[in-house]
Amino acid sequence: MTEASYVAVDWGTSSFRLWLMDRAGGILGERRSDEGMMAAAKAGFAAVLQSHLDALAATADLPVVICGMAGARQGWVEAGYVDTPARLADILDRAVVVPDQARDIRILPGIAQRDATAPDVMRGEETQLLGALGLDAADEAVVCMPGTHSKWVRVHGGAVERFATFMTGELFSAVVSDTILSHAVNGADDAVDTDAFTSAVAEAFAAPALAANLLFRVRSRQLLFGGSASAARETISGTLIGLELAAGLAGQGPRTAVTLIASGRLQRLYHPALESLSIPLNSVDAEEAVRRGLSRAAAAIWTM
Repeated sequence: MTEASYVAVDWGTSSFRLWLMDRAGGILGERRSDEGMMAAAKAGFAAVLQSHLDALAATADLPVVICGMAGARQGWVEAGYVDTPARLADILDRAVVVPDQARDIRILPGIAQRDATAPDVMRGEETQLLGALGLDAADEAVVCMPGTHSKWVRVHGGAVERFATFMTGELFSAVVSDTILSHAVNGADDAVDTDAFTSAVAEAFAAPALAANLLFRVRSRQLLFGGSASAARETISGTLIGLELAAGLAGQGPRTAVTLIASGRLQRLYHPALESLSIPLNSVDAEEAVRRGLSRAAAAIWTM
């Protein structure tokens, strides 16, 4: 019977994912909940973690490696940042030990871009990069990591050189909930209007300076020419994603390949958006990437 070797945890702001792993990186058990940093800060990080370990009958000697918001200033123990240009290997070297715990628990640091003209931070995405690209990725990579706060990252020689965060997901939520466009999407069903989406991506990518106008056209087009609430929603989504792609690919050649690290609905949005612009891409599942990154961290920390 395969024995557990360590526990891997991705602790987000609002979500918690835990995997019981064997030495080869195989999954022996998993737990998921909405006990992210915000909930755990109230319930107690140690208590939340232990409840999930107990549910999987994890032995007391199993070490735990954690990435994400548990290492934030408001989290369990602040893990700090590695500054750009940040070697992915340095993330492993700077893992922070959680004090006063019976078991060995390490939290991985994030990455900071301490540039006064373009300050930025990431926490959790660095582990996805580690899993998707490995420690010694020699080639230059342009990486798109969609989310509430999407990251665009440039990696070279195993180091994160530059990155930028885009509030695309949060802006979408605000636009459809708190602006006049909420009327345009009211009653939208789950139908996906691919044509509306990709057309909006292309328009915004070609003319990002028209962003505010392109968004208002969603309402005026519906009033003057009709159209479904679902088409309006997809147009808003496509417009915001097109703006992000225009900025993320600014300064890159037309044949620049993008590594897309995404899962679920985000993968189903960004993959066709990039394809519709004829941008070469390599798609990596985000959950698999973070799990592989945690596995690489565990192997380096505990020399497995």
